[in-house]
Amino acid sequence: MGREDKATWKANYFNKLIQLLEDYPKCFIVGADNVGSKQMQQIRISLRGNAVVLMGKNTMMRKAIKGHLERNPALEKLLPHIKGNVGFVFTRNDLVEIRDKLLENKVRAPARAGAIAPLPVIIPAQNTGLGPEKTSFFQALSIPTKISKGTIEIINDVHILKPGDKVGASEATLLNMLNISPFSYGLQVEQVYDSGTIFAPAILDIKPEDLREKFMAGVANLAAVCLAVGYPTAASVPHSIANGFKNLLAIAAVTEIEFKEATTIKEYLKDPSKFAAVAAAPAAAAVPAAKAAESKKEEKEESDQSDDDMGFGLFD
Repeated sequence: MGREDKATWKANYFNKLIQLLEDYPKCFIVGADNVGSKQMQQIRISLRGNAVVLMGKNTMMRKAIKGHLERNPALEKLLPHIKGNVGFVFTRNDLVEIRDKLLENKVRAPARAGAIAPLPVIIPAQNTGLGPEKTSFFQALSIPTKISKGTIEIINDVHILKPGDKVGASEATLLNMLNISPFSYGLQVEQVYDSGTIFAPAILDIKPEDLREKFMAGVANLAAVCLAVGYPTAASVPHSIANGFKNLLAIAAVTEIEFKEATTIKEYLKDPSKFAAVAAAPAAAAVPAAKAAESKKEEKEESDQSDDDMGFGLFD
């Protein structure tokens, strides 16, 4: 079967992309820098049945999406993010699950001159096993070394690259000589599209507990502002009532005013020793329990010793 002509191939690609955008409500925009064909095949296999990977030229992806905007205007949000070496991963499954599968499919790679470091690279203190003739590589990078038993030894850990640094020829050569492959490459999630909304992948890591914590912090801030300016709201009213009740207790404590809630504080002011006895009761109850536990431990140790004495001596 002969290979289809370019026009037919483009038409089929447009149709495939549009069909995927219609069939799948969710997708990732992924960066594919430094991802080889073999690794891409492995990623497709791992996602089979859960997601569909589609790569292509940016101009073709933009053209296909622009031609489909009349039927789905929300797709216009994808256009600003189609830049660089990117592709799509379409899915109906849980986004976090598919994201994790993508992150699992990474391949270790050596540092190459001209590459941009995606993470910090640290050379640990070690005996390199290299001969003294290689000292110049370490000197060029200001790495402290010494000669130990005829080989070069790195004295301290060295932070050789920072995220975003360009790997130089000296760094690449040295890391390769030390058999250090500091980088790992795979499909990198850059943006997430879900039912007409596009957002950063970091949002996938937000848990319900995080949202609850943020919400409660916002409520606390709102209540504080409302209390400060004297403006009652649903957030500040409970605090206002509590503060008012505290004021009533304070007034009742120094006057003859009586009400049910003020009885306890008045009794405490008259005879604090009653409440001291109540507070001491739990602590007093805890002391016998601790003593009982210690006595049980001592009895166990004595029984263990007596069991040992039941045997014969070494020379019996």
